[in-house]
Amino acid sequence: MLTQVLSVTPIVDELLARFTARWWATGTSLPLLGPVRTPAERRASEKHLGQFTDTLLNQAKHPPRTPAERQAFQDHLGPQMGEFLKVAFGMTDRHIEAIHNYRFIEAASEFARQAYEFDPEISVDDIFQACRNVWSMNLMQLLFGLPVEVTPAVFAYSMLYPYTDNYLDDPVVSAETKHAFNQRFRRRLEGWPVVPANDHEQTIYKLVTIIESAFERPRYPQVYESLLAIHAAQGRSLALQRGAVSPYEVDALGICFEKGGTSTLADAYLVAGELTEAQREFAFYYGCVTQLVDDLEDVQSDAQSGIMTVFAQTAGRWPLDAITNRALLFSLEMVASMQVFDAPELGPLKEMLQISLCPLFIDLVGSAKRLYSRPYLRELEMHFPFSFDYLHQQRKKLYQHKAAWNRLVEIVINEQ
Repeated sequence: MLTQVLSVTPIVDELLARFTARWWATGTSLPLLGPVRTPAERRASEKHLGQFTDTLLNQAKHPPRTPAERQAFQDHLGPQMGEFLKVAFGMTDRHIEAIHNYRFIEAASEFARQAYEFDPEISVDDIFQACRNVWSMNLMQLLFGLPVEVTPAVFAYSMLYPYTDNYLDDPVVSAETKHAFNQRFRRRLEGWPVVPANDHEQTIYKLVTIIESAFERPRYPQVYESLLAIHAAQGRSLALQRGAVSPYEVDALGICFEKGGTSTLADAYLVAGELTEAQREFAFYYGCVTQLVDDLEDVQSDAQSGIMTVFAQTAGRWPLDAITNRALLFSLEMVASMQVFDAPELGPLKEMLQISLCPLFIDLVGSAKRLYSRPYLRELEMHFPFSFDYLHQQRKKLYQHKAAWNRLVEIVINEQ
């Protein structure tokens, strides 16, 4: 008996409606943020962060040249990072051991190595951006009971991000140029032989070919429908670049959820080929949350560039306190929904996501302090392992040596 293959388009429409409704049903009160940090606890956390930062900077100024030096660096960095996570965020040896067992770090390292082989000119920033999607796909692999690895499909889809997403988000590129590129790219995703307009497009089409070698089009139609869904969502997201538009002119929330949800839905399909209803629902929900996090992280630059996300539309007109509370509560519900995946080895993963979600949002708030009320900032900072000013200084110190840090990453990756 043949199983009917559902079309992805109505699936996306239903999930988008469901999670948009869930967003509006979510409150705007401040959620529980965990215990208040004492001055002694904050000093201990800041001491460990300072030591960790100094280790990175010292190694960046004196990069390892031999296999023995690189191994010594990794042997020293791993335990130091583990101790930092325990002191600052309350993780345990069980969580640190799980991080190693899940093999996310090895997957990121392998992806970076493959990325340099594919494109020796790729930047460290682009690799870091693509790695975020690698980790999203690794998460899907882990939840679905699959090996955590960089498959050809994981590699190719993650590499598409620095080549397509950034291009479409670049305000310097004209809308006409983006539209023409989108039309050609869509035809290529549909399976048509398309002549690339330039070397950039040729690289993109090569990545699509890698995906085609991993998933036969007739056998896995939903894989390609999911790619077309994220492509359509990216095209609609161009409407957010029209400048200071009113929330009544552009559905910023719908675009946010469609872009984020279809992106991680494609992650899931490119990991498994076919999905259950529970897998589809979680993948889409996870994408809504990650897009909210991305938009909050970029709220200041988006507002300056005229990219009107839900946060950028609010910034400067009202404090971001309430909308950030809603985003955090919405995200906490996503973590709770992971209970549908009940394999015993997933326990530490769920705990770590629960532990890290509030600090992640507090960090984003601290990076955009001028957009929040002072009472709100004081309240959140009380629950954070670092003062906002201290964390800003540590980031500034790292940024001042960004070139050396990038060179260290390149050396470690290319000489593995």
